[in-house]
Amino acid sequence: MYMLTSDEKTTPVIVYSRTKLIHGNLVTKKEVRVNIWLRMREMKGIIHLLDTEVSLFGGTAPKSLKYMEYFFPVERIIGFQLAQPAAEPLDYIAKEGNRSMLDVDLIMGVFMIKGKALISTQTNFGAMIERSENNWFSVYDATVENPFLSQMPAIQTPMLLVNPAQVSFGL
Repeated sequence: MYMLTSDEKTTPVIVYSRTKLIHGNLVTKKEVRVNIWLRMREMKGIIHLLDTEVSLFGGTAPKSLKYMEYFFPVERIIGFQLAQPAAEPLDYIAKEGNRSMLDVDLIMGVFMIKGKALISTQTNFGAMIERSENNWFSVYDATVENPFLSQMPAIQTPMLLVNPAQVSFGL
């Protein structure tokens, strides 16, 4: 089993790919703010998770696998969020002017998301998403479901990062 160094911590996260839901404890440096970690580092390479459960949704029936350590390529991540009981501040200031929350639906691989997008009141969603140069887009007050698996409980999260090049948006 991997032993954390004195400058490391683990944080429970959920990682989404096109056909997987990965729940584990992400290994990072202690000073890292995990809910925006992918955006801040413009990460490349591999993420390292401990005590991981991987749910596969590529076949006729979902399959669950467990690993003490799990390594996953960052380039295949399409969504990322903190998992309970982890909590960190959101990545915006609620009282900031000229911003509004817009209801948005996303299709993210085999997952459907209902949430809110923070947009400028000076533009529309289409223009904002086309001009965005960020590899990660924040979705707030999100509910994540798998429409093909009704027995999977909905996942609620205050903030989810999605890769806008790997998801589609509906208003």
